[in-house]
Amino acid sequence: MDTTNLEKIALFPIPDCVVFPGMVFPLHVFEPRYRAMVTQCIEQRMPLAICHTEKVIHEVAPMQDPKEALTRNQDTYKPVDIFSAGLCELVSTTGDGRLLVNVHIDRRLQFIEDSQTLPFKIAHCRPYLDTIMSHEQAAEGAVIKDKIIHRLIAFSGGEPSVVERLESPQWADKSAQDFSFDVFSIIQLDSHIQQAILEDRSALSRLKQVLAVLNQR
Repeated sequence: MDTTNLEKIALFPIPDCVVFPGMVFPLHVFEPRYRAMVTQCIEQRMPLAICHTEKVIHEVAPMQDPKEALTRNQDTYKPVDIFSAGLCELVSTTGDGRLLVNVHIDRRLQFIEDSQTLPFKIAHCRPYLDTIMSHEQAAEGAVIKDKIIHRLIAFSGGEPSVVERLESPQWADKSAQDFSFDVFSIIQLDSHIQQAILEDRSALSRLKQVLAVLNQR
């Protein structure tokens, strides 16, 4: 396959974890292979993807001593094909070699093929983009966004910090696309629901799904 227009992305699988563009995701890295992955990502400015998983493809025996995690790799998972990624920022390195990093998530990607599988996975990926919204869809999205904001304020019980954040100009001015991602910095849904929303290419549809879940609570 011609990979000229594809991007190399390191894949960090975490079961039940789905992240969205706009998030800064803190990562505590202790496994040897993933410390090597993060180091390579930082040195080469290669994006790292946080991926929900489909299944375990290699299971290891339980560790008897927590310190083993620093010298021994753990279970290996098959990541999903749609995920979000961004560049790593090293926050600190502990005395025993663990890495504390922030991943600045800024894009969705689709897995195309493996570039490397061992000791960790690097994949050739392509951008996973939204469909273009019509003016009518944008108007409908603005209405749904307002409903979601009111539902979140109600759920917070009027918590001042939440109300101030949601009623701020910064949130009021968000596009339907940005809001449909950024709302997950406030709420967390079932990982399978969040993965389905991440894979949805329509910002309007994502907003409708979020509102539907909130209306069931």
